[in-house]
Amino acid sequence: MQTKWTALAAAAALTLGLAACSDPSVETTAAPDGTAAASAWADPRAKLDGVKLTIWAAQNSNTVPKRVVESFQQATGAMVEVVTIPDPYEQGIQTKVATGDKPDLAFWQPTASMLTAINAKANLQPLDGAPWLPQLAPDLRDITGLLDGTRYAALITSPAVEGVYYNKEVFAANKITDPPKSFDEMVTLARTLKSKGVTPFFEMAGDKWATQWWVQVQLADAAKDGLWEKINTGKETFGGPAVLGAIKTYKSLIDAGLFNSDIKTATFEDQGAALLAGKAAMVVQVNSFFGQLQAKADTAALNEKIGFFPISPSGNVGTFIPDQSNALVAFKTGDARREAAARQLLAFWMGPGYGDFVADRNTVSLQPSVPSPQGVPQALLDVHASLPASVGSMQALAIANPDLYLNLADMITGTMTPEKVASATQEQFAQLAKAAGAPGF
Repeated sequence: MQTKWTALAAAAALTLGLAACSDPSVETTAAPDGTAAASAWADPRAKLDGVKLTIWAAQNSNTVPKRVVESFQQATGAMVEVVTIPDPYEQGIQTKVATGDKPDLAFWQPTASMLTAINAKANLQPLDGAPWLPQLAPDLRDITGLLDGTRYAALITSPAVEGVYYNKEVFAANKITDPPKSFDEMVTLARTLKSKGVTPFFEMAGDKWATQWWVQVQLADAAKDGLWEKINTGKETFGGPAVLGAIKTYKSLIDAGLFNSDIKTATFEDQGAALLAGKAAMVVQVNSFFGQLQAKADTAALNEKIGFFPISPSGNVGTFIPDQSNALVAFKTGDARREAAARQLLAFWMGPGYGDFVADRNTVSLQPSVPSPQGVPQALLDVHASLPASVGSMQALAIANPDLYLNLADMITGTMTPEKVASATQEQFAQLAKAAGAPGF
């Protein structure tokens, strides 16, 4: 599944909010003895004979829990079923939850906007005081998963970062010894590569969803200075100089011929194949792109061919964008025993089962006491290392996520101007913000 963020998120938040007859944010799930079950955390290996849990997962995350689930079932006697929800995953979950159909746990994008979209206060168990939190790296502990000061999501893998994947062999062949140190320096390098007959950048406007990364990396410095808060409160718009300027710059680079000639129709699959084969020098993407590369080449080949650097106007600053494969949420189902068991599974996953999990997934560890496996490709380690200095994306910091990527794809195919992209995106953003009850809209 390619990660997408659509207008349905905020609309579903409204639907879910209207479905609640009272204020569920003040309710707690009572355990049999009358205590508040939401604050209790059982021993991760406590027996759960007769308990059956369901985890909802997307097509690109349904194998993630396999090792943990097997170990948890063996340790506790619980039964855990992983159910794949077809793409588009986020919309499918929101539709199900709005009708009262809930799992015990689900993979979910842990940003504030997407927690709002699923009406976390009404539908999710708070995870404050989770026993694994002290074990997380301090700079990652609160990077995501929070809404209005309450923790609703458990971060299990390193959040995605928008940045630049590059072909080391193409750089070396053109005597480029160091990655660019700023966005302008990257553009200058791209013009030099073009003059030598090399395709500097590869874009996948046929699949559309990644077009927004080019705009967002240009907004990293503005995001650090409060851009999204200004947009959230109506003090700034997508038609303002920051966002519209980034859109215009993106179009100017395309018009200058710095991208692949088939940009209008190229796909995500084409993008990965092109970078790996050296048919293009650079790609602006997120972690799921590297997952595609891992399906095409082993770690040794990837370490030899592919590198990563974060980018922003002022320097090497990344833009983080957690996706659904990075985190889990636990639902309020009304069954106190299952709710407690769901929390216990999370505690097992991030506690005694975490070492085996990162080893099985060959992924970066979020816990300093648990070393990352030796086989993690260097590019992924570099992505993870960029997180502490990264800034939030639109998805992480905006109160609503309009279809910027669709409008940018239309710009690339020639049916929208940059100004129209900005105005259409702002109009949709305002509609979504109003539907979500944001003040000022």
